[in-house]
Amino acid sequence: MAKARVPKRPTRDEFELEELGNQLVEAKNEDSEIELTVWAREELVRGRITIMDSRTRLVHIANEHEVIKVPFLDIMRVNYPRD
Repeated sequence: MAKARVPKRPTRDEFELEELGNQLVEAKNEDSEIELTVWAREELVRGRITIMDSRTRLVHIANEHEVIKVPFLDIMRVNYPRD
């Protein structure tokens, strides 16, 4: 039986990853609400960054319901909601 093929995460260069990291650090320092586009996840992740764990490479996003832990490399885009 053939194994189901899972699409690979898009590769990004060091500059793109550094820019993404800078956006996340700025959002955490300013305690801004953000929306993250996450690879292989249909809905946006919305909330405030509570922890950026360099050991596990997880970004903890808290909203009023839960804390979502997102792998840094799965974050494709950071947006600031306007509502």
